[in-house]
Amino acid sequence: QVQLVESGGGLVQPGGSLRLSCTASGTIFSIYAMAWYRQAPGQQRELVASITGGAATTYARSVKGRFTISRDNAKNTVYLQMNSLKPEDTAVYYCNTVRGVNLYWGQGTQVTVSS
Repeated sequence: QVQLVESGGGLVQPGGSLRLSCTASGTIFSIYAMAWYRQAPGQQRELVASITGGAATTYARSVKGRFTISRDNAKNTVYLQMNSLKPEDTAVYYCNTVRGVNLYWGQGTQVTVSS
């Protein structure tokens, strides 16, 4: 059973930074893609960034140049470094991975960008 546990959210002022972490258990980690999604109140969940087993990355247009996704296979952990945060980045951030037809999600971590 795949389990994903996120951490690192919080309250930050506009222009600030946060680093989110997601640690996976119950699965082989290194060969699978991982992703970060976010969901703001009243909005659909959207893909923020993804990273393949080979460390190729993709980003949503709204975060490109500000966010960086990375992974440490020795720690079964994927990170999302978020810089130059904006109020519109406020959302619950979720870690995600796929195994065949099954999607797995973490519990989410709240990120609030406000002065």
